[in-house]
Amino acid sequence: MHEDFPRIDPIRLLDDLKTLRSFGATGPGVVRLSLSPVDIDARRWLAGRMTDAGLDAAIDGVGTVFGRSRKPGPALVIGSHSDTQPTGGWLDGALGVIYGLEIARALGECEATREFAVDVASWIDEEGTFSSFLGSRSFVGDAIDDSLRSARNHEGLLLGDALAQAGLANTPRVTLDRKRQRAYLEPHIEQGGRLEASAKLIGVVTTIVGIREFQLRFIGQRNHAGTTPMAIRRDAGAALVAFIAHIDDAFGRLADADTVWTVGRIDLDPGSFSVVPGKAVLHLQFRDANPNRLHAMENALVALVDEWNGQHLVRAELIACEGAEEPVTMDAALQQHLAQAADALAPGQWMHMPSGASHDAQVIAQHIPACMLFVPSIGGVSHDFIEDTAEQHIVLGCEVAARAAARIAGALRR
Repeated sequence: MHEDFPRIDPIRLLDDLKTLRSFGATGPGVVRLSLSPVDIDARRWLAGRMTDAGLDAAIDGVGTVFGRSRKPGPALVIGSHSDTQPTGGWLDGALGVIYGLEIARALGECEATREFAVDVASWIDEEGTFSSFLGSRSFVGDAIDDSLRSARNHEGLLLGDALAQAGLANTPRVTLDRKRQRAYLEPHIEQGGRLEASAKLIGVVTTIVGIREFQLRFIGQRNHAGTTPMAIRRDAGAALVAFIAHIDDAFGRLADADTVWTVGRIDLDPGSFSVVPGKAVLHLQFRDANPNRLHAMENALVALVDEWNGQHLVRAELIACEGAEEPVTMDAALQQHLAQAADALAPGQWMHMPSGASHDAQVIAQHIPACMLFVPSIGGVSHDFIEDTAEQHIVLGCEVAARAAARIAGALRR
């Protein structure tokens, strides 16, 4: 009697994760920036492992590693990204890529699922070394020509030149086949502390939050810090700091438990001990899964600026940054498959939750049904060398993802 569900090999899973970690290993973390020599080496290794798993694998013309199942469709695509932040953790993105590889192998080894088609992807540049979500955007057919012509990394290297150096300049790009590739699953570490704080082991993602970014510029008057009395100063820096309290108050009245906002950077001009700042710039980002709340927060910010300018000599200017992201809801039917798998393998130890971080899934979800599964991050830490997840939680997450993948792939065939 055969098994109804595939069984992953925990040793094989962890060995592959640790081998991928070795490409760019730096202390407990990893430095593997998109299209760097070590990243290309890692992608070649990944392509080899996908080939060993019976997939037709190659690195495409933007750097995505894609392993296509030789089984006829419909197919489930499983993947994430293997590039890192400049001071990255070993699991961010990499976990989902290796989960995809192990699930493809496990389904192929199970009599009940061996005919199911699972394609596996390691998208390029999710982290934005050159251009965020480059691989998934290219896959779904979004316009990337401007990025290919003009995007540069922090060292000034053009994306096109980096691809040429990697020998990929004239390589075909993998593209979504909507008739074949019908659904997408992205497993990932949580990158936060919600699961750990709730004593849960699996997160089923409901929504990937939307993001808004603004600059607030405060225009005052430079002056001597020793000779200008406080009563007549037009201190742009002091105005900026005072304004942050108004933001906290206004956003706090609108927020729910998942709403977040961050003053990520402050610039003072001229930035000298002995000069009253004449200009100050605040860089603000806020995130929420509810588009109506995002709109309300924008309106509150506009109202705060108008009110401020009616009461103060230091003027505030509000400038919206490009690249606003709308919330993206994960497919309800796919969420149900994940929930049923989690309930079978981790009863009472899973939860529905939003993703506060951006992922390739939000790009792909615009074109085919998509879902995400989270495993806990120790201490809620990510985008840092100390990022980690307990091995037993890594294994459990893959078991849940494999069972859900089997259910999804089976449903696609009906």
